[in-house]
Amino acid sequence: MEGTAGTGASTAINVENQLKELKGSFVSSLRRNYKQIRDDRALKIAKTAQTLFKRKVEDLANQIDDFKMDRDNLLDLNGTSTTTIISASDFNAEEFVAKDLELGLQIRNLEIKYEIAYNRYNELFGEL
Repeated sequence: MEGTAGTGASTAINVENQLKELKGSFVSSLRRNYKQIRDDRALKIAKTAQTLFKRKVEDLANQIDDFKMDRDNLLDLNGTSTTTIISASDFNAEEFVAKDLELGLQIRNLEIKYEIAYNRYNELFGEL
């Protein structure tokens, strides 16, 4: 029984140390506002929120890259093989312009979302 009491104390110290290592306003607000929440619960809540927020920021960055690649691929005017180019009569300029502008708008919107998410993550959890 003595071994388990010591383990509990060391676990509490470990959790306390991990909470101190977490930066940003989210953890400090969580600990300040909910003193009745045990530190281990606060740590779990903070780490879960941080992980999900970080994934969202990373997903937005990946989506931006994907849309930029799609936009660059619009410039590939090769025909059915690498040695031929699409003929002028087969090129649909209206479709090209519409798709290019649509992708540009999607990229812009994602970049705005990314900037907001990135800045908010840094505010809540410290530098990404």
